[in-house]
Amino acid sequence: MITFDIRTLKAFIDEQYSFITGARINKIQQPTRREFILTLRKNGVSLPLYINIQPKFYHVCFTSEKNYAKKHLVIPKQPPMFCMLLRKYLENSKISKVNQVEDERILEFYVETYNEMGDKIYLCLAIELMGKHSNIILYNADTGIIIGCAHNVGADKSRKREVYGGIPYIYPPHNTKGSNSFKSLVVEFASQESKNALIDNYYSDFIYEYKYDELKNKLKTKAARLRTKILNSTHRMEQKLLSDEKSDTYRLYGDLLMANLYNLKDYTDAAEVYDYENNKTISIPLDIAKTVKENANRYYKLYNKSKNAKVKLTELIAAQNAQKDYYEQILYSINQAQNIEDLEQILPELDEDVTPVKNDKNFVSQITCLEQEDQTRIYIGKNNKQNDYIISKLASDEDLWFHVHNNAGSHVLLKTQKISDELILKCAKLAKEYSSVKDSSKIGVIYTKRKYLRKPPGANLGYVTYKNEKEIILD
Repeated sequence: MITFDIRTLKAFIDEQYSFITGARINKIQQPTRREFILTLRKNGVSLPLYINIQPKFYHVCFTSEKNYAKKHLVIPKQPPMFCMLLRKYLENSKISKVNQVEDERILEFYVETYNEMGDKIYLCLAIELMGKHSNIILYNADTGIIIGCAHNVGADKSRKREVYGGIPYIYPPHNTKGSNSFKSLVVEFASQESKNALIDNYYSDFIYEYKYDELKNKLKTKAARLRTKILNSTHRMEQKLLSDEKSDTYRLYGDLLMANLYNLKDYTDAAEVYDYENNKTISIPLDIAKTVKENANRYYKLYNKSKNAKVKLTELIAAQNAQKDYYEQILYSINQAQNIEDLEQILPELDEDVTPVKNDKNFVSQITCLEQEDQTRIYIGKNNKQNDYIISKLASDEDLWFHVHNNAGSHVLLKTQKISDELILKCAKLAKEYSSVKDSSKIGVIYTKRKYLRKPPGANLGYVTYKNEKEIILD
């Protein structure tokens, strides 16, 4: 990737100078920590100025509607503090001067505005596009004092230059490597007519790929962590269950004590009795402060307590295993996701603060649909949201549902008026192909009619139970 250099910044300023100079800053937004959008308006035309200070993709340009979507610029409901500070000082103000610091990747907007007393003042928004040191700094052009910045830089971070509110603004140390040390975007693509379009198009693909990888890794890490947490919890429950396998022994002790009630002495520490179930004599520990009958009742209570705990633990383990399968399904869906939109459908399942988006036309179009002859359609879900939609909205009672047996995978739905063995086999192969065990041999694929599926109340997204199923074994 070609980095944003001095010559590219100069070419952008030369091309856009006439529009930027005299434009008003109509709106200020901050989609992420390192991305900013300043909507500039002049002569009835509004354009979004995109500023990126991410260490890899630092640049500035007016972004097109297509690339706005590609950059995936989602505006948060609650703007960050620096965004609110910029709005306070710069919104509805006019850019009176545009400047590039000589031999530096620093773009300066000198803004004409008014203070609380109504006096005209000049502020400067310095956009420093310098790799890992990229920053946006607002300072008073009259006094040189910094008002605020995107990233504070204290003495612990830099020995050469500190940047934070309340201190004088100074330029960073000069880049001694010079402007011709690296490839230049405007030189490499000199034939491109619009320098702004060149910058916008070139970096948009890199930004999209970066955001896709970032979100995918974030979701995989969280899903894997939750799955591991479930596995550890289940293991502890299983160990507890093994340690509580004394319930039958407690019952046996109680029965033997009651059977020998009149042959044993009260208030002793043990009772020697013959165990008819195992054909041997055993010694039963007793509470010396209790009678034989009271000891028998104590063992019955321990038996009931242990039995109830066993039932409860068994139920909890089953619930934990279902939750483990759910996270494995999510991990499969994350690996299947081909774009950010696919990942965003998964995000609400792992982040409670994210509100699921209602199904829309765009979402429905993302579901894979294979058109066959005779108005036959095969639907394949890529994640739990799509799986749920296929079953609850697209399926009819007589449609056939396919899924790999006991493994994570897509729901496959066959809608046809002419069911054939060939179609069933094809759907079974698709169910295996779109699963976490697609490369394995001897995999079972189950199928049944939609009317035999049921989603239990409160079940996870995409989860169903089934009956009257058949199974196909695929190599």
